[in-house]
Amino acid sequence: MIEKTPISVAYGDGIGPEIMEATLKIILAAGASIEIETVEIGEKVYLRGIETGMEPSAWDSLRRTRVFLKAPITTPQGGGYKSLNVTTRKALGLYANVRPCISYHPFIRTKHPSMNIVIIRENEEDLYGGIEHRQTEQVYQCLKLITRPGSEKIIRYAFEYARTNNRKKVTCFVKDNIMKLTDGLFHKVFDEIAGEYPDIVNEMWIVDIGAAKLADKPENFDVIVTPNLYGDILSDVAAQIAGSVGLAGSANIGDQCAMFEAIHGSAPRHAGQNVANPSGLLHAAIMMLVHIGQYKVATRIFNAWLKTIEDGIHTYDIYNEGISVQKVSTTEFTDAIIRRLGEMPKVLKPVSYESSKPMILWKKDEHHKKSIKRLVGVDVFLDWERGSPDDLGMALSKVSAGPLKLHVITNRGIKVWPNGLPETFCTDHWRCRFMGNDDTIIQPYHLVELLKHVIEAGFDCIKTENLYLFDGIPGFSAVHG
Repeated sequence: MIEKTPISVAYGDGIGPEIMEATLKIILAAGASIEIETVEIGEKVYLRGIETGMEPSAWDSLRRTRVFLKAPITTPQGGGYKSLNVTTRKALGLYANVRPCISYHPFIRTKHPSMNIVIIRENEEDLYGGIEHRQTEQVYQCLKLITRPGSEKIIRYAFEYARTNNRKKVTCFVKDNIMKLTDGLFHKVFDEIAGEYPDIVNEMWIVDIGAAKLADKPENFDVIVTPNLYGDILSDVAAQIAGSVGLAGSANIGDQCAMFEAIHGSAPRHAGQNVANPSGLLHAAIMMLVHIGQYKVATRIFNAWLKTIEDGIHTYDIYNEGISVQKVSTTEFTDAIIRRLGEMPKVLKPVSYESSKPMILWKKDEHHKKSIKRLVGVDVFLDWERGSPDDLGMALSKVSAGPLKLHVITNRGIKVWPNGLPETFCTDHWRCRFMGNDDTIIQPYHLVELLKHVIEAGFDCIKTENLYLFDGIPGFSAVHG
């Protein structure tokens, strides 16, 4: 007797319970050997005052099973509620978000009949760190954090995924013509790791034109790897142009745990009507079965789903006159798939999951040589609206500490002093860069002394950022203008 694999299951909100019931009914009928632990998450938990949206007992279950099949949830509107998805991904180290986007032409309408791509998105950092501050009356900020280990992990995962799944090309999407340090690091690491995989074609696109190419000719792409925000947006776009966001599932993979979910939301307006398409969550469950090594069951389910689609048995969201044969409910669609277990599609390409080759994932480099770090200045941010940039520059030019002297002032990233342009629009948020000469040594106490003098001069200092050279290379952005 095959030992059952324990999994944590959350029924979620909105249409979540209906599509989870359908999904579990199908995978159990197909012979999935699983032991289900039901956990409660979502709107009701939030409204009980648990700001993570997940009961403590649910965390215990996840740490025990290490496999989480999750239906969509509803996050209450208003402030104070943090994304459960983001919290779960970060808390459990689920660094890789894997979203296959496949067209099922001619049975589901699409302009891209040969589309078959996988978007692998970094899942823990970037702007999704959720580190935001209101700094002045007019200005809010969100911190974008890109790390070398985070980039190395997701990029290596993408190349290993490509090799394991017989994919031929990995494409990196970044915006390092603007964000030269953060996206620049991601691009640099991509080039480094790509060199270790000579059997796989690699390429890089700036994300804006890359997104345009993806929307126009997705068949030119295979595996795409990208930082968090771009991947979130592009994977929804890719799923929609493949046929429907409602068909796509995703895997969130970490070194110790994994979470599987549909990429769509909880659609509360359709809840309880028995019309929802369970395909997105079912595809996530198929990815889960592959993850836990139940390859034959996963193959059986996917081919039965393909045969159902091929036979024109469609839910309302993909029903199309002239192509579809029957518009069915959630339960009818579920039963149709179960009746076709063991059958193979005749037009759509059958799938066959086999025992995966071992993936070589990222390991921390304990012997990495640390850079020589040298303090060369400080950016002092002010809340100030009492005059022109020249007024501010004149006042701050009188403030110094040791070798630190005012070098430049920017507003929203563009230089406004010295010699700024009168047409530049300014807010109440100013970055004032103080630096020494090339041969001067800046000590931390110089920064403290400078801040003391700035405050004594009557300025409202709201934050500072130290400026460092790393092995002689600036660890801070140049100034526009």
